[in-house]
Amino acid sequence: MDKKDIKKVVLAYSGGLDTSIIIPWLKENYNNPEIIAVAGNVGQADELEGLEEKAIKTGASKLIVADLVDEMVDEIIIPSLKMDAKYETYLLGTAFARPVIGKKLAEIALAEGADAICHGATGKGNDQVRFELAIKRFAPDMKIIAPWREWDIKSREEEIDYAEAHNVPLKISRETNYSKDKNLWHLSHEGLDLEDPKNEPQYDKPGFLEMGVSPAQAPDKPEYVTIGFEAGAPVSVNGEKMKASKIIEKLNELGGRNGIGIIDIVENRLVGMKDRGVYETPGGTILYKAHEQLEMITVDKETLHEKQKLAVDYADLIYNGKWYSPLQEALTAFANEADKYCTGSVTLKLYKGNIIPAGMESPYSLYSENLVTFGESDYDQAQAAGFINLWGLPTKVQALREQGRL
Repeated sequence: MDKKDIKKVVLAYSGGLDTSIIIPWLKENYNNPEIIAVAGNVGQADELEGLEEKAIKTGASKLIVADLVDEMVDEIIIPSLKMDAKYETYLLGTAFARPVIGKKLAEIALAEGADAICHGATGKGNDQVRFELAIKRFAPDMKIIAPWREWDIKSREEEIDYAEAHNVPLKISRETNYSKDKNLWHLSHEGLDLEDPKNEPQYDKPGFLEMGVSPAQAPDKPEYVTIGFEAGAPVSVNGEKMKASKIIEKLNELGGRNGIGIIDIVENRLVGMKDRGVYETPGGTILYKAHEQLEMITVDKETLHEKQKLAVDYADLIYNGKWYSPLQEALTAFANEADKYCTGSVTLKLYKGNIIPAGMESPYSLYSENLVTFGESDYDQAQAAGFINLWGLPTKVQALREQGRL
């Protein structure tokens, strides 16, 4: 489609640096199209404040805020929790949000009769893939505009220059110009001093961490939390029933004030380069730990080990933007089946960035104190001799062959 034929564009709009300058850039470079800004509410809280005024002031015809929190949590995060999916220790915060945002962009673009969808993801990152694969799934013929793959701007510093020249208000300065992504599950930090892996992150610098404090600044007294699960999904905190998104909110508070869930990693991006990032995932880190603890007593050995292997594939699938795929549906079905007895409660002790198991119970526990006890039990230890003879038969035969005794 020729640029002059694009009359209406739906823009994935966060109000951050990238998408803030995209509105005037589209006006200048795409024959002044109507721009409908779409903000996906995935739990970024105060980042939505003042967004409508800013979008319209910089050239958008309107702002649509789509509430996607529960869809993201219930349809993507909870299945991923059941699978214990991690990408190189990264709990997939940004990757969890992109599919539902991409899907909503496609739905709104079709409903509004838009000619194109635009996003602010760079040509170096993973999000361009995640957005565009979701769009292709729900609006396969829609044109996609990715300014970072077109414009002459080369850096975030030049983006700030462009914003200042076009009177686009920003909440950042050149000194606080980290690339950040925030949702209910996490907050990521990239860029500036973090681009050099030898630099220690400024955890204790005011304003760097936003979802909590560093372990050094956490209280000297531990805090206990008990999480209830039904079939692998969290259903309560300290005995209080609530929906999953509210559980994450509550655990973000508890984990944040105790310095939980801060990681510093160099991850392997889909496009091939390594990238250093600091991630804050307080509530999610607690949930993953609690869930893994409960699975220890409720999931049989073979299923658990198979799920641990499939968790790598599941995390890769999410990270690489393939959420809306037959493989995801099949693996999610496995996770649901594997976790059907993962019901019970887990108590954890939170202390200065550490999560210390403090007890668990389940009505479906496979743990038998009678079998495993060092005291008297019903287990007949003499039976082990026959088992070892059979289990070790191939080893014995190999030895006999080497000794020429077969």
